[in-house]
Amino acid sequence: MLLRYLAYALTVIWLTHALWPQPAHAQQAPTPVSQCQAIAAAAPAASFASFSVPAAVPVASADTGEVTITFVGHSTFLIETPDGVSIATDYNGWFRTPSALIETPDGVSIATDYNGWFRTPSAPDVVTMNRAHSSHYTLSPDPAIEHVLHGWRDDGTPADHDLVVGDAYIRNVTTDIRSGFEGMIPDANSIFIFEVAGLCIGHLGHLHHELDESHYRQIGRLDVLMVPVDGGLTMGAESMSRVVSRLRSALILPMHRPLTNDFLAMFGDEFDKSFATEPSVKVSLRSLPKRPLIYVLQGV
Repeated sequence: MLLRYLAYALTVIWLTHALWPQPAHAQQAPTPVSQCQAIAAAAPAASFASFSVPAAVPVASADTGEVTITFVGHSTFLIETPDGVSIATDYNGWFRTPSALIETPDGVSIATDYNGWFRTPSAPDVVTMNRAHSSHYTLSPDPAIEHVLHGWRDDGTPADHDLVVGDAYIRNVTTDIRSGFEGMIPDANSIFIFEVAGLCIGHLGHLHHELDESHYRQIGRLDVLMVPVDGGLTMGAESMSRVVSRLRSALILPMHRPLTNDFLAMFGDEFDKSFATEPSVKVSLRSLPKRPLIYVLQGV
């Protein structure tokens, strides 16, 4: 009899546990909303980038703090966010920790086998890559890098990135690239967009063709634009200047090849031009130039 009551009791306990309402499982984090797309002006005749931030700001859109952008070489910039997230664009493996970094008790740092390619003693948190040339990617990145984002997919479908890392939201818009005598390879390049501290920062990668309205809608507003200037390896200066003018960014940072006068000559008096004495620039939503500025960082 005792065994029967015990069996009943265990059955009741099991049924209670199985049928009792359970707390809902943790929901998957929603896809971030791009504030750069949300407040972009769609009409080509609109004024340069609007710097107002919507009332319901999404992740990574607080307008406090400065972002530091450093030209590392070729198409690689190091973006450092106010919260300390580091992002290297078109990373090719040259941006790396030296073979040895010796630090003395007095705080002196000595790098061996230094080649000028690295800017920090640690790997970046995020790297983006494009595959047009080996100078824009590597298949053997530093294993210390937590997020490696390819601007292409090996199966030919468009790469699709929506990633939040600390105070940065990273997404991409794909474009095509040339392939020798085989025409264009669809979706083999990515324009990466970094939304941080209220800023919309765009890197065109190895852009091989002018953008259409669907690209501009996907990109949205860009306050800072990293643009390749090489006179033809990506696009001719005239074609690239049309893209830059259409994007209406406040701060334009040339990259990829030594800057030519042909590129600067494409822009009239509505653009300011300046040559920096350092490889880095600090920028915030409130410190953006009032007029569009082509700013050539040291080393370009």
